[in-house]
Amino acid sequence: MLFLISFGGAAQVEREKKLEEVVLKKGKSTYKNKKENPAYAIMQEVWKRKRNNGLQKFKTYTFKEYEKIEFDIANIDSAFMDRKVFKKLDFIFDYVDSADNGRLALPVFLNESIYTNFGQNEPSKKQKRLLIAQKTSGFEDNQIVTLTAKNLYKEIDIYDNIINYFDIGFQSPVSRDGFSTYNYELMDTISVNGQEVFRIRYEPKRSDVLAFQGQLYISTDHYAVTQATLRSTKKMNVNFVNGIFTELEYDNPDENTFLPKKYRTSLDLSPFSKNKTAKSLVATRSVDYSEYIFNPPLTDADFEARESEMTEDFVKKDDAYWQSARTDSLSQKEKGIYEMLDRLEDTPKFQRIAKAYETFASGYYNVGKAIDIGDLYSIYGRNEVEGDRIRLGGRTYFSQNDDWRIQGYGAYGFRDRKFKYGAEAKYMCNKINRFTVGAGSRRDVMQLGVQLTTDDGIMSRSFASSSVFGRGENASLSSVSQTNVFAAVDPLKNLTVRLDGTLQSIKSANEEGFNLYYHDNDGMLRKTVNDSHLTLSLIARPGAKFSQTGVDRYEHSTLAPTIVLKYTRGLENLFNADYGYNKLQFMFYKPMLIGSWGKSFFSFEAGKNFDPVPLALQNVIPGNQSYSLVTNTFSQLNYYEFVADTYTTAHLEHHFNGKILSFIPLIKKLKLREVAFIRGAYGTLSEESKAINVEGYKYSAPDRNIYYEYGFGIENIGFGNLRLFRVDFNWRGNYLQDPNASKFGIKAGIQFFY
Repeated sequence: MLFLISFGGAAQVEREKKLEEVVLKKGKSTYKNKKENPAYAIMQEVWKRKRNNGLQKFKTYTFKEYEKIEFDIANIDSAFMDRKVFKKLDFIFDYVDSADNGRLALPVFLNESIYTNFGQNEPSKKQKRLLIAQKTSGFEDNQIVTLTAKNLYKEIDIYDNIINYFDIGFQSPVSRDGFSTYNYELMDTISVNGQEVFRIRYEPKRSDVLAFQGQLYISTDHYAVTQATLRSTKKMNVNFVNGIFTELEYDNPDENTFLPKKYRTSLDLSPFSKNKTAKSLVATRSVDYSEYIFNPPLTDADFEARESEMTEDFVKKDDAYWQSARTDSLSQKEKGIYEMLDRLEDTPKFQRIAKAYETFASGYYNVGKAIDIGDLYSIYGRNEVEGDRIRLGGRTYFSQNDDWRIQGYGAYGFRDRKFKYGAEAKYMCNKINRFTVGAGSRRDVMQLGVQLTTDDGIMSRSFASSSVFGRGENASLSSVSQTNVFAAVDPLKNLTVRLDGTLQSIKSANEEGFNLYYHDNDGMLRKTVNDSHLTLSLIARPGAKFSQTGVDRYEHSTLAPTIVLKYTRGLENLFNADYGYNKLQFMFYKPMLIGSWGKSFFSFEAGKNFDPVPLALQNVIPGNQSYSLVTNTFSQLNYYEFVADTYTTAHLEHHFNGKILSFIPLIKKLKLREVAFIRGAYGTLSEESKAINVEGYKYSAPDRNIYYEYGFGIENIGFGNLRLFRVDFNWRGNYLQDPNASKFGIKAGIQFFY
């Protein structure tokens, strides 16, 4: 059966390119080349008129955003309902409903949010997304669930070449190189909301790539996408995710712009199995955009944060408000979620289950809604000096938006039989600019030299307690006594200015195996370095997104870069400090989506000590003698193998997401993914700095050539959807003449990637 659609009219003739006719065939069609495909001509017009979000056209704008997130347990059956865990909770099955696939589903979570968005394009760009109302079913005191739900979703623009799900890049069906990934077929023309549109079906040429299948609805007048559906393929290689389904709807007020109207995304999540009948969690987010107002009179005050907007009471609204504010009324099933969770709130067993989840996700166990015990994942460690090490800590925790927090820990080593501790208190004086002050102290055994741009906070975890197994004998541990006071403020969004004052003494924790002896300015032999210094840090996180307004915040996963600039001034003679010195450091880190080829992580660091200092205060190119994966370290370097006054380092790691291994017939069934990486370091060490240390002749910098390592890794090792293991194979590229040099090594670890 053939259909003929012709285009006419003066307006059509004046277009840059006119489609004379489009032939539609019933059933799947094949073409010798893409230019024979009538869908190609239509998509060319879409690409030529690639739309920009219409909000960019106006000096100012406002709009309303209504968001709804729902979790359902899918594929439940009578055997599931009869499990002991549901004893005394069986009333929840009164709320079981039939899902879209005909199987039974139990709704377990519902979160509603309403935002007012303010925007300005001229004279300068400003944006504010203000949460004005939020309602959560049964989890007001357990925000980990709500934050986890919101972190699953990214904003989508169908016109982008790459669409971001879980910080993984999927090829958009509307991208300019879409025909390299997809087959398109023009099905027919239909009327949608009174508008004539082409209906184009698309599907990936290969089912195991990160791409979608679905339909595009494109205006016959303006070649704008009015609606789109995106459904993942059955062979999609994403951890914990069985399927993705997204529906998009746009309003097109003119030929050059579009406005988001409705988005709906459902994620089928399962930690163990991709079987269609397996129990899974279906997470659905729907967003309605409405009440667009263009060029309203906005002032700078409209974009400023207000203290009142950051209180928990600000977003709490009564039922009457929600009844009128919802742009999409609740279904009977959704109303039942609130009713069911209200009943569960009074059930002790449910409270225990919710608390167990929060403990697993945060690493802290809450006692009496005031104290958290943890971090539970740091309880055990082992190193050469302490032997087996036990660490237990706690913190104050009244709510996720606490203005102040006190936290601390105690640790004990069974070999050295010494007690260690750390404690810190901090208080946020102003929520608008996040002006925070704090102080802390610790005495601990630490592995220095595993980080160049260090964290000055007292409660940063000691690397020594993390290294359970390692290559070679590591005796290069330090005993550190440290006191720190700091003040921090955010003068601009995502920009922090922090000033630290630190007093510390550092000596070897194992003098027989690791010599930190040095000569002070008077030529006296010393074994403990006394140091007092001030550090000014500028920390920029452009594009980062945070939840909560308290002294500690939850950061959503994004592709935001991290930029750090630090200046440290050593204050000689202050509190018996031995040296005055100046140090400047810079660090840049950025995750990047590289089209359909995967995701890269790039980091660059540079720094300089302008004055000679002893080894305990020197820049050490970070080695890693453990068998674990440690970010921004050099796997084949021993601790303190390279020491530098001036240094630069770079790390590039690319995750191909199975792009290469998916071409190998038998291997691709294992759903393994490949990783490639290269690391480099260059630095110099002055003779003056060498001379300060008794064993200074032992230390050198990578100054003859750029030291480099390279290798590859296999990740996504596991079974079902639970694929958390990664193994790296590392080669040392040069500086091989040292008999102790490690030329090849294997590292392994767990990583929580989708």
